[in-house]
Amino acid sequence: MHPRFLPHYHRILVANRAAKPCDVFINHRGIDTKRTVATLLYDHLYRLNLHPFLDSKNMKPGDKLFDNINGAIRKCKVGVAVFSPRYCESYFCLHELALMMESRKKVIPIFCDIKPSQLRAVDNGKCAMEDLRRFNWALEEAKYTVGLTFDSLKGNWSDVVTSASDNVIKTLIEMEGEKQMQRRPKSTPMLHV
Repeated sequence: MHPRFLPHYHRILVANRAAKPCDVFINHRGIDTKRTVATLLYDHLYRLNLHPFLDSKNMKPGDKLFDNINGAIRKCKVGVAVFSPRYCESYFCLHELALMMESRKKVIPIFCDIKPSQLRAVDNGKCAMEDLRRFNWALEEAKYTVGLTFDSLKGNWSDVVTSASDNVIKTLIEMEGEKQMQRRPKSTPMLHV
């Protein structure tokens, strides 16, 4: 992260930390990315004093899966979707992505070992048609969102994690700036008689 972002980011963090428990929701397919980019990104954001949400880090035995995940998505400011070769096989991944898109969250895609054009929800007969429509719509939205691409055979994990973190922080700063602009009272022009 560029040092000039730190003071401004710290003010944002201190002001909003207590208000919302999750700044960044990390959506991923555990089989493909839990031990690599998802956990590395979580740890990096956590060290920057953000509150990222990653299922394996934020949930404990006995937690209600959908209640916790849906609540974290609804309260988060930014989503990071880590797309991987087996991502679209997971109902949970697709549900989380659809909920982020339906909630109009800013989503930063990371295409890890997959091209955006390869993203498709597969009808395996286990999913309701309404869910398939939601999932395909969310995947189409993600395909046409500028994201990061990463080839795990050639790329550097540190580079993709740093780049994703920088994008998250820039997005949070932009969102805070927009929120402050909306809070400012509009001045009324003075009438000269």
